[in-house]
Amino acid sequence: MSKPIRVALVAGEASGDILGAGLMQQIRQQHDAAVEFVGVGGPLMQAQGLRSSFPMERLAVMGLVEVLGRLPELLRRRRRLVQQLLQDRPDVFVGIDAPDFNLSIELKLREQGIKTVHYVSPSVWAWRQKRVFKIRRACDLMLCLLPFEAGFYQQHQVPVRFVGHPLADSIAMQPDRAGARQRLGIASDVQLVALLPGSRGGEVARLGELFVQSAQLLWQKNPQLTFVLPAASAERRQQLEQIVAGYPQLPLSLLDGQSQDALQACDAVLIASGTATLEAMLFKRPMVVAYRLAGLTHWLLKRMVKSRFFALPNLLAGRELVPEYIQHAATPQALSSALEQALHQPRQQTEAFYQLHQQMRLDASAQSAAAVLQLLGADTERQHAKQS
Repeated sequence: MSKPIRVALVAGEASGDILGAGLMQQIRQQHDAAVEFVGVGGPLMQAQGLRSSFPMERLAVMGLVEVLGRLPELLRRRRRLVQQLLQDRPDVFVGIDAPDFNLSIELKLREQGIKTVHYVSPSVWAWRQKRVFKIRRACDLMLCLLPFEAGFYQQHQVPVRFVGHPLADSIAMQPDRAGARQRLGIASDVQLVALLPGSRGGEVARLGELFVQSAQLLWQKNPQLTFVLPAASAERRQQLEQIVAGYPQLPLSLLDGQSQDALQACDAVLIASGTATLEAMLFKRPMVVAYRLAGLTHWLLKRMVKSRFFALPNLLAGRELVPEYIQHAATPQALSSALEQALHQPRQQTEAFYQLHQQMRLDASAQSAAAVLQLLGADTERQHAKQS
Protein backbone atom coordinates (compact mmCIF):
# COMPACT_ATOMS: atom_id res chain seq x y z
CA MET A 1 0.00 0.00 0.00
CA SER A 2 1.38 3.40 -1.00
CA LYS A 3 1.34 6.39 1.34
CA PRO A 4 -1.04 9.35 0.89
CA ILE A 5 0.46 12.11 -1.22
CA ARG A 6 -0.08 15.83 -1.73
CA VAL A 7 0.26 17.10 -5.31
CA ALA A 8 0.47 20.82 -6.13
CA LEU A 9 -0.46 21.99 -9.62
CA VAL A 10 -0.64 25.42 -11.26
CA ALA A 11 -2.42 26.04 -14.56
CA GLY A 12 -2.79 29.51 -16.04
CA GLU A 13 -5.40 29.14 -18.79
CA ALA A 14 -8.18 26.92 -20.13
CA SER A 15 -5.87 24.55 -22.07
CA GLY A 16 -3.83 23.97 -18.91
CA ASP A 17 -7.02 23.34 -16.93
CA ILE A 18 -7.90 20.53 -19.38
CA LEU A 19 -4.43 18.99 -19.08
CA GLY A 20 -4.42 19.34 -15.30
CA ALA A 21 -7.83 17.71 -14.88
CA GLY A 22 -6.78 14.71 -16.99
CA LEU A 23 -3.53 14.37 -15.03
CA MET A 24 -5.30 14.56 -11.66
CA GLN A 25 -7.85 11.94 -12.66
CA GLN A 26 -5.10 9.56 -13.73
CA ILE A 27 -2.96 10.16 -10.63
CA ARG A 28 -5.93 9.25 -8.46
CA GLN A 29 -6.61 6.12 -10.54
CA GLN A 30 -2.99 4.95 -10.54
CA HIS A 31 -2.10 5.75 -6.91
CA ASP A 32 -3.51 3.25 -4.40
CA ALA A 33 -3.75 5.72 -1.52
CA ALA A 34 -5.30 9.11 -0.80
CA VAL A 35 -4.24 12.06 -2.96
CA GLU A 36 -4.67 15.73 -2.00
CA PHE A 37 -4.51 18.39 -4.72
CA VAL A 38 -3.60 22.01 -4.03
CA GLY A 39 -2.46 24.97 -6.16
CA VAL A 40 -4.23 26.99 -8.86
CA GLY A 41 -6.60 25.71 -11.52
CA GLY A 42 -9.88 26.26 -13.29
CA PRO A 43 -13.30 24.59 -13.04
CA LEU A 44 -12.19 21.26 -14.53
CA MET A 45 -9.31 20.86 -12.07
CA GLN A 46 -11.51 21.97 -9.19
CA ALA A 47 -14.07 19.34 -10.21
CA GLN A 48 -11.28 16.77 -9.80
CA GLY A 49 -10.70 17.94 -6.22
CA LEU A 50 -8.20 20.80 -6.53
CA ARG A 51 -8.24 23.37 -3.73
CA SER A 52 -7.40 26.48 -5.76
CA SER A 53 -5.63 29.29 -3.90
CA PHE A 54 -7.16 31.93 -6.19
CA PRO A 55 -9.11 32.05 -9.50
CA MET A 56 -7.08 30.75 -12.43
CA GLU A 57 -8.35 33.67 -14.54
CA ARG A 58 -6.00 36.00 -12.62
CA LEU A 59 -3.09 34.32 -14.45
CA ALA A 60 -4.65 34.31 -17.92
CA VAL A 61 -2.98 37.38 -19.41
CA MET A 62 -2.00 37.77 -23.07
CA GLY A 63 0.01 40.51 -24.76
CA LEU A 64 3.02 42.50 -23.59
CA VAL A 65 1.07 45.62 -22.62
CA GLU A 66 -1.51 43.60 -20.66
CA VAL A 67 1.23 41.68 -18.81
CA LEU A 68 3.02 44.91 -17.88
CA GLY A 69 -0.21 46.34 -16.52
CA ARG A 70 -0.82 43.27 -14.37
CA LEU A 71 2.81 42.58 -13.44
CA PRO A 72 2.65 43.81 -9.82
CA GLU A 73 -0.37 41.57 -9.13
CA LEU A 74 1.22 38.55 -10.86
CA LEU A 75 4.45 38.92 -8.91
CA ARG A 76 2.56 39.33 -5.64
CA ARG A 77 0.41 36.26 -6.29
CA ARG A 78 3.45 34.19 -7.24
CA ARG A 79 5.33 35.24 -4.09
CA ARG A 80 2.38 34.36 -1.85
CA LEU A 81 1.83 31.07 -3.68
CA VAL A 82 5.47 30.06 -3.14
CA GLN A 83 5.16 30.89 0.57
CA GLN A 84 1.98 28.81 0.82
CA LEU A 85 3.51 25.85 -1.02
CA LEU A 86 6.64 25.91 1.14
CA GLN A 87 4.34 25.80 4.14
CA ASP A 88 2.17 22.98 2.69
CA ARG A 89 5.25 20.98 1.55
CA PRO A 90 3.62 19.02 -1.31
CA ASP A 91 5.32 15.82 -2.42
CA VAL A 92 5.54 17.17 -5.95
CA PHE A 93 4.76 20.39 -7.81
CA VAL A 94 3.50 20.26 -11.41
CA GLY A 95 3.65 23.52 -13.38
CA ILE A 96 1.34 23.21 -16.38
CA ASP A 97 2.54 25.37 -19.28
CA ALA A 98 2.69 29.13 -18.31
CA PRO A 99 6.52 28.93 -18.20
CA ASP A 100 7.12 32.58 -17.30
CA PHE A 101 5.03 32.10 -14.15
CA ASN A 102 5.71 28.45 -13.29
CA LEU A 103 9.45 28.03 -13.87
CA SER A 104 10.32 30.55 -11.17
CA ILE A 105 8.04 28.71 -8.73
CA GLU A 106 9.65 25.41 -9.67
CA LEU A 107 13.13 26.82 -9.11
CA LYS A 108 12.30 28.11 -5.63
CA LEU A 109 10.54 24.90 -4.57
CA ARG A 110 13.26 22.63 -5.91
CA GLU A 111 15.88 24.61 -4.01
CA GLN A 112 13.90 23.74 -0.87
CA GLY A 113 13.84 20.01 -1.67
CA ILE A 114 10.39 19.72 -3.28
CA LYS A 115 10.16 17.61 -6.44
CA THR A 116 9.17 19.63 -9.54
CA VAL A 117 7.67 18.70 -12.90
CA HIS A 118 6.95 20.99 -15.85
CA TYR A 119 4.13 19.79 -18.12
CA VAL A 120 4.23 21.21 -21.72
CA SER A 121 7.59 22.39 -22.96
CA PRO A 122 7.99 26.03 -23.92
CA SER A 123 9.31 26.52 -27.47
CA VAL A 124 12.85 26.64 -26.12
CA TRP A 125 14.10 24.50 -29.02
CA ALA A 126 13.07 27.29 -31.44
CA TRP A 127 14.05 30.52 -29.68
CA ARG A 128 15.53 31.84 -26.42
CA GLN A 129 17.38 28.52 -26.15
CA LYS A 130 19.35 29.66 -23.10
CA ARG A 131 16.16 29.19 -21.07
CA VAL A 132 17.05 25.51 -21.01
CA PHE A 133 19.67 26.22 -18.33
CA LYS A 134 17.00 27.66 -16.02
CA ILE A 135 14.76 24.69 -16.84
CA ARG A 136 17.60 22.33 -15.89
CA ARG A 137 17.94 24.05 -12.51
CA ALA A 138 14.18 24.25 -11.95
CA CYS A 139 12.83 20.84 -13.05
CA ASP A 140 13.27 17.29 -11.89
CA LEU A 141 11.30 16.24 -14.95
CA MET A 142 10.03 17.82 -18.18
CA LEU A 143 6.90 16.29 -19.75
CA CYS A 144 6.79 16.96 -23.53
CA LEU A 145 3.79 16.76 -25.83
CA LEU A 146 5.83 16.69 -29.05
CA PRO A 147 8.36 13.93 -29.82
CA PHE A 148 11.15 16.12 -31.22
CA GLU A 149 11.26 18.16 -27.99
CA ALA A 150 12.63 15.23 -25.99
CA GLY A 151 15.86 15.08 -28.01
CA PHE A 152 16.58 18.74 -27.30
CA TYR A 153 16.28 18.22 -23.55
CA GLN A 154 18.35 15.07 -23.62
CA GLN A 155 21.14 17.03 -25.32
CA HIS A 156 21.06 19.50 -22.42
CA GLN A 157 20.90 16.87 -19.64
CA VAL A 158 17.33 17.69 -18.59
CA PRO A 159 15.33 14.63 -17.45
CA VAL A 160 12.49 14.37 -19.96
CA ARG A 161 9.62 12.13 -20.98
CA PHE A 162 7.57 12.35 -24.17
CA VAL A 163 3.98 11.60 -23.13
CA GLY A 164 2.11 12.15 -26.39
CA HIS A 165 -0.45 14.86 -27.13
CA PRO A 166 -3.98 15.02 -25.65
CA LEU A 167 -5.38 16.14 -29.02
CA ALA A 168 -4.00 12.97 -30.59
CA ASP A 169 -5.91 11.00 -27.93
CA SER A 170 -9.21 12.87 -28.35
CA ILE A 171 -9.30 13.00 -32.18
CA ALA A 172 -10.20 9.70 -33.83
CA MET A 173 -7.77 8.05 -36.22
CA GLN A 174 -10.60 8.00 -38.79
CA PRO A 175 -12.40 11.37 -38.64
CA ASP A 176 -16.19 11.50 -39.10
CA ARG A 177 -16.29 13.61 -42.28
CA ALA A 178 -19.92 12.73 -43.08
CA GLY A 179 -21.10 13.65 -39.58
CA ALA A 180 -19.26 16.98 -39.69
CA ARG A 181 -20.80 17.83 -43.07
CA GLN A 182 -24.24 16.95 -41.76
CA ARG A 183 -23.75 19.26 -38.76
CA LEU A 184 -22.67 22.08 -41.08
CA GLY A 185 -25.43 21.42 -43.64
CA ILE A 186 -22.97 20.68 -46.47
CA ALA A 187 -23.70 18.02 -49.09
CA SER A 188 -21.32 15.06 -49.35
CA ASP A 189 -20.45 15.77 -53.00
CA VAL A 190 -19.43 19.43 -52.54
CA GLN A 191 -15.73 20.25 -52.72
CA LEU A 192 -15.09 22.32 -49.61
CA VAL A 193 -12.16 24.49 -48.50
CA ALA A 194 -11.90 25.79 -44.93
CA LEU A 195 -10.24 29.10 -44.07
CA LEU A 196 -8.83 29.43 -40.53
CA PRO A 197 -7.02 32.78 -40.15
CA GLY A 198 -6.68 32.51 -36.36
CA SER A 199 -8.67 33.37 -33.25
CA ARG A 200 -7.06 36.65 -32.15
CA GLY A 201 -7.94 40.09 -33.45
CA GLY A 202 -4.41 40.81 -34.65
CA GLU A 203 -4.23 37.52 -36.54
CA VAL A 204 -7.53 38.15 -38.31
CA ALA A 205 -6.46 41.71 -39.14
CA ARG A 206 -3.27 40.45 -40.80
CA LEU A 207 -4.59 37.21 -42.34
CA GLY A 208 -8.35 37.52 -42.80
CA GLU A 209 -8.38 39.48 -46.05
CA LEU A 210 -5.35 37.59 -47.35
CA PHE A 211 -7.16 34.27 -46.87
CA VAL A 212 -10.37 35.52 -48.50
CA GLN A 213 -8.40 36.95 -51.45
CA SER A 214 -6.69 33.56 -51.85
CA ALA A 215 -10.10 31.86 -51.81
CA GLN A 216 -11.37 34.28 -54.46
CA LEU A 217 -8.47 33.44 -56.79
CA LEU A 218 -8.96 29.72 -56.24
CA TRP A 219 -12.73 29.98 -56.86
CA GLN A 220 -12.15 31.87 -60.10
CA LYS A 221 -10.12 28.87 -61.30
CA ASN A 222 -12.62 26.34 -59.93
CA PRO A 223 -16.19 27.74 -59.56
CA GLN A 224 -17.39 24.42 -58.09
CA LEU A 225 -15.64 25.14 -54.81
CA THR A 226 -17.39 26.23 -51.61
CA PHE A 227 -15.71 27.84 -48.56
CA VAL A 228 -16.32 27.97 -44.81
CA LEU A 229 -14.72 30.40 -42.39
CA PRO A 230 -15.16 29.75 -38.63
CA ALA A 231 -15.27 32.83 -36.36
CA ALA A 232 -13.80 32.15 -32.92
CA SER A 233 -16.00 34.72 -31.14
CA ALA A 234 -18.66 37.37 -31.74
CA GLU A 235 -15.89 39.98 -32.03
CA ARG A 236 -14.04 37.95 -34.67
CA ARG A 237 -17.28 37.36 -36.57
CA GLN A 238 -17.91 41.11 -36.75
CA GLN A 239 -14.33 41.60 -37.96
CA LEU A 240 -14.69 38.89 -40.61
CA GLU A 241 -18.10 40.11 -41.80
CA GLN A 242 -16.51 43.43 -42.77
CA ILE A 243 -13.85 41.58 -44.80
CA VAL A 244 -16.24 39.14 -46.48
CA ALA A 245 -18.60 41.98 -47.48
CA GLY A 246 -16.02 43.01 -50.09
CA TYR A 247 -16.37 39.66 -51.90
CA PRO A 248 -20.15 39.28 -52.45
CA GLN A 249 -19.88 36.65 -55.21
CA LEU A 250 -17.65 34.26 -53.26
CA PRO A 251 -19.61 31.18 -51.99
CA LEU A 252 -18.40 31.49 -48.41
CA SER A 253 -20.24 30.75 -45.16
CA LEU A 254 -19.21 32.24 -41.83
CA LEU A 255 -19.50 29.81 -38.92
CA ASP A 256 -19.85 30.57 -35.22
CA GLY A 257 -17.01 28.51 -33.78
CA GLN A 258 -17.25 24.95 -35.19
CA SER A 259 -13.62 25.01 -36.30
CA GLN A 260 -13.24 21.28 -35.64
CA ASP A 261 -16.34 20.53 -37.73
CA ALA A 262 -14.90 22.72 -40.50
CA LEU A 263 -11.62 20.80 -40.35
CA GLN A 264 -13.34 17.40 -40.42
CA ALA A 265 -15.68 18.39 -43.24
CA CYS A 266 -13.28 20.11 -45.64
CA ASP A 267 -11.20 18.75 -48.52
CA ALA A 268 -8.34 21.17 -47.79
CA VAL A 269 -7.64 24.05 -45.42
CA LEU A 270 -5.80 27.37 -45.54
CA ILE A 271 -4.72 27.87 -41.96
CA ALA A 272 -2.76 30.18 -39.66
CA SER A 273 0.29 28.72 -37.95
CA GLY A 274 -0.42 27.44 -34.44
CA THR A 275 -2.14 24.59 -32.60
CA ALA A 276 -4.90 24.54 -35.24
CA THR A 277 -2.38 23.09 -37.72
CA LEU A 278 -1.92 20.15 -35.35
CA GLU A 279 -5.71 19.65 -35.31
CA ALA A 280 -5.81 19.79 -39.12
CA MET A 281 -3.05 17.19 -39.27
CA LEU A 282 -4.86 14.89 -36.82
CA PHE A 283 -8.06 15.25 -38.87
CA LYS A 284 -5.92 14.19 -41.89
CA ARG A 285 -6.70 17.28 -43.94
CA PRO A 286 -4.22 18.61 -46.53
CA MET A 287 -3.29 22.15 -45.61
CA VAL A 288 -1.41 25.29 -46.58
CA VAL A 289 0.01 27.21 -43.61
CA ALA A 290 0.60 30.95 -43.56
CA TYR A 291 1.46 33.60 -41.01
CA ARG A 292 2.10 37.31 -40.87
CA LEU A 293 3.52 39.17 -37.87
CA ALA A 294 3.88 42.81 -37.02
CA GLY A 295 6.96 44.12 -38.87
CA LEU A 296 9.16 44.71 -35.81
CA THR A 297 8.17 41.36 -34.26
CA HIS A 298 9.10 39.52 -37.45
CA TRP A 299 12.42 41.38 -37.70
CA LEU A 300 13.31 40.39 -34.13
CA LEU A 301 12.15 36.78 -34.39
CA LYS A 302 14.00 36.24 -37.67
CA ARG A 303 17.22 36.86 -35.73
CA MET A 304 16.22 34.78 -32.70
CA VAL A 305 14.43 31.70 -34.05
CA LYS A 306 16.66 28.69 -34.69
CA SER A 307 14.11 26.35 -36.30
CA ARG A 308 13.98 25.63 -40.07
CA PHE A 309 10.17 25.43 -40.03
CA PHE A 310 7.32 27.12 -38.19
CA ALA A 311 4.36 24.85 -39.09
CA LEU A 312 3.87 22.10 -36.50
CA PRO A 313 3.36 19.27 -39.06
CA ASN A 314 6.74 20.16 -40.60
CA LEU A 315 8.43 20.31 -37.19
CA LEU A 316 7.00 16.88 -36.39
CA ALA A 317 7.98 15.39 -39.75
CA GLY A 318 11.42 17.02 -39.80
CA ARG A 319 10.82 18.07 -43.41
CA GLU A 320 8.56 20.35 -45.43
CA LEU A 321 5.51 18.12 -45.42
CA VAL A 322 3.04 21.00 -45.81
CA PRO A 323 3.61 24.28 -47.69
CA GLU A 324 4.33 27.16 -45.30
CA TYR A 325 4.49 30.86 -46.14
CA ILE A 326 5.48 33.68 -43.82
CA GLN A 327 5.30 37.45 -44.06
CA HIS A 328 5.80 38.79 -47.62
CA ALA A 329 5.95 35.27 -49.10
CA ALA A 330 2.30 34.83 -48.05
CA THR A 331 0.54 36.28 -51.11
CA PRO A 332 -2.89 35.40 -52.52
CA GLN A 333 -1.24 33.99 -55.65
CA ALA A 334 1.15 31.73 -53.71
CA LEU A 335 -1.50 30.51 -51.28
CA SER A 336 -4.15 29.80 -53.92
CA SER A 337 -1.64 27.86 -56.07
CA ALA A 338 -0.53 25.79 -53.08
CA LEU A 339 -4.17 25.11 -52.13
CA GLU A 340 -4.92 23.97 -55.68
CA GLN A 341 -2.04 21.49 -55.43
CA ALA A 342 -3.27 20.26 -52.02
CA LEU A 343 -6.75 19.64 -53.43
CA HIS A 344 -5.41 17.72 -56.43
CA GLN A 345 -2.85 15.60 -54.58
CA PRO A 346 -3.96 15.33 -50.95
CA ARG A 347 -2.17 12.04 -50.23
CA GLN A 348 1.23 13.72 -50.52
CA GLN A 349 0.43 15.08 -47.07
CA THR A 350 -2.20 12.84 -45.54
CA GLU A 351 -0.33 9.51 -45.66
CA ALA A 352 2.31 10.97 -43.35
CA PHE A 353 -0.40 12.45 -41.09
CA TYR A 354 -1.58 8.95 -40.09
CA GLN A 355 1.93 7.94 -39.01
CA LEU A 356 2.43 11.14 -37.02
CA HIS A 357 -0.95 10.70 -35.33
CA GLN A 358 -0.08 7.16 -34.23
CA GLN A 359 3.28 8.37 -32.89
CA MET A 360 1.55 10.95 -30.67
CA ARG A 361 -1.44 8.87 -29.54
CA LEU A 362 -0.07 7.53 -26.26
CA ASP A 363 -2.77 8.51 -23.70
CA ALA A 364 -0.96 11.64 -22.51
CA SER A 365 -2.79 11.92 -19.17
CA ALA A 366 -1.99 8.34 -18.17
CA GLN A 367 1.62 8.66 -19.33
CA SER A 368 2.07 11.92 -17.42
CA ALA A 369 0.55 10.53 -14.22
CA ALA A 370 2.78 7.45 -14.42
CA ALA A 371 5.85 9.67 -14.86
CA VAL A 372 4.93 11.86 -11.87
CA LEU A 373 4.29 8.84 -9.64
CA GLN A 374 7.48 7.17 -10.86
CA LEU A 375 9.41 10.30 -9.87
CA LEU A 376 7.85 10.16 -6.40
CA GLY A 377 8.48 6.40 -6.18
CA ALA A 378 12.16 6.81 -7.03
CA ASP A 379 12.44 9.52 -4.37
CA THR A 380 10.78 7.25 -1.78
CA GLU A 381 13.14 4.38 -2.61
CA ARG A 382 16.17 6.64 -2.09
CA GLN A 383 14.83 7.76 1.29
CA HIS A 384 14.33 4.13 2.37
CA ALA A 385 17.86 3.27 1.22
CA LYS A 386 19.31 6.10 3.35
CA GLN A 387 17.36 4.95 6.41
CA SER A 388 18.41 1.27 6.13
